[in-house]
Amino acid sequence: MKGKVVLITGGTSGIGRACAVAFGQAGASIVVTGRDESRLADTAQQLTQLGITHRTVRADVGVEADAARAVDEAIAAFGRLDVLLNNAGISMRAKFADADLSVIERLMQTNFFGTVYTTKFALPHIVASKGSIVGISSIAGYRGLPGRTGYSASKFAMQGFLEALRTELLPQGVHVLVACPGFTASNIRQTALAADGSAQGESPRDEQKMMSSEEVARHILRAVQQRRRDLVLTSMGKLTVFLNKILPGLSDKLVLNHFRKEEADFSL
Repeated sequence: MKGKVVLITGGTSGIGRACAVAFGQAGASIVVTGRDESRLADTAQQLTQLGITHRTVRADVGVEADAARAVDEAIAAFGRLDVLLNNAGISMRAKFADADLSVIERLMQTNFFGTVYTTKFALPHIVASKGSIVGISSIAGYRGLPGRTGYSASKFAMQGFLEALRTELLPQGVHVLVACPGFTASNIRQTALAADGSAQGESPRDEQKMMSSEEVARHILRAVQQRRRDLVLTSMGKLTVFLNKILPGLSDKLVLNHFRKEEADFSL
């Protein structure tokens, strides 16, 4: 990664921040975007302490103009772009029947269109460097999850977009990776949207039993270096993807039973 420039959207916490550290310690210059000024400052402080060359950009990549500005600032700072890591995302925890439609729209805007916008503006620079475009997806991009209809839809959309783009870019030598971390210890469950669009505020799962963001970041770094197509992490994640392919009916029942444990009224 030495001499390369990496743009990470939603890089102020969780997997995004861990990737900023991992790629930076591997020698890359890092550009991090985020919506929260204080978290950007905290991230900048950590990267500075680690001796990582970086820039931070306050931006909501679900807004087209912000996505364009993030790429422009990365190029202005470093003159090139080698890796785009589309990480910005939010989740939800509500039955579709109960959820405001604005919740679904917000998830699609950030998770899907945030990826589309940033990739669109970064693409000429990535083509020039024959670099990498990474989408941080989810097991929900392979297998729809109850209580996460909007999240699943956004991740299916992201994966379809990146798969099509990968094929388009084969002649230009651009690498496209879809990374599905599985359940990871991060703040995505605390910030997940409830039915009314408010933050859920607490995780329904035991975060200590999950793969750490730092370990996920190491896997993503290695996958980029190896120019892999896909990355599915955790034994549960791999099993879910496998069962959904060969025994989809059984997968439905297993997934429903799994999620009933976190929500007692999930009696469909």
